[in-house]
Amino acid sequence: MNAHSATPRVVREEDLVGFTAGQLVDVMKALTVILTLPQSAADHVDALVIASGQGEEWRFTHAIRTWEANPGLRHLLMANGNPAEETYVEITLDYLRSLGLRRIDGVHVQAEPAPNTGRQAAWIVDQVKGRGIRSLALTVSPYHLPRAYLTVLKACDSSGVRLPIIPAPVAVPPDTPVPETGATAYDLVPGEVKRILTYMDEGWVATCEDLQQYLQWLWSRHRSLLLRASA
Repeated sequence: MNAHSATPRVVREEDLVGFTAGQLVDVMKALTVILTLPQSAADHVDALVIASGQGEEWRFTHAIRTWEANPGLRHLLMANGNPAEETYVEITLDYLRSLGLRRIDGVHVQAEPAPNTGRQAAWIVDQVKGRGIRSLALTVSPYHLPRAYLTVLKACDSSGVRLPIIPAPVAVPPDTPVPETGATAYDLVPGEVKRILTYMDEGWVATCEDLQQYLQWLWSRHRSLLLRASA
């Protein structure tokens, strides 16, 4: 993924004019089916995954609260962010402890910088393969979760990995300003839509067809996980 050609975080409505109505409807379908997967299943996976970035400390605090409250989670994976961001913070144990982390065993932090979501996804897949992880929950702010989900799914497909991926959106009001840009989720969703469509063409995120096939597999093979009541 070429950082120099990355789509701006905030785009105007007219910046989406080049896409067809069918493409925009496909993104709407993808957002709907991802964000409506049963989130209670996140309480019963092997690993909780944080995709950090944009100075959103609430991604960490939300995941750490979940991790500390659920000893059944075996791994907490923290994908690094982009050092070029003004709000970038190095992920150290001292920093994590200041956010409430107490249970250290099973915590794994991406050592190398991850200037884009594709680098984060590649590291996540390496962790899945190397640690025998059989299911994971992906926690990130809701506006970014669909693109992060599609990126991780694409990385899994490219590596021949298939496992349940459960969305675990961070509990944050959509009108909360994001530290890196000052924009809200309402401001950032159009840019996420444009990135999804652009990166589909470039092969960085799963297509709508890829997602549909994956969800057919997920529901047919792991229905019990998806319908399992929250503990």
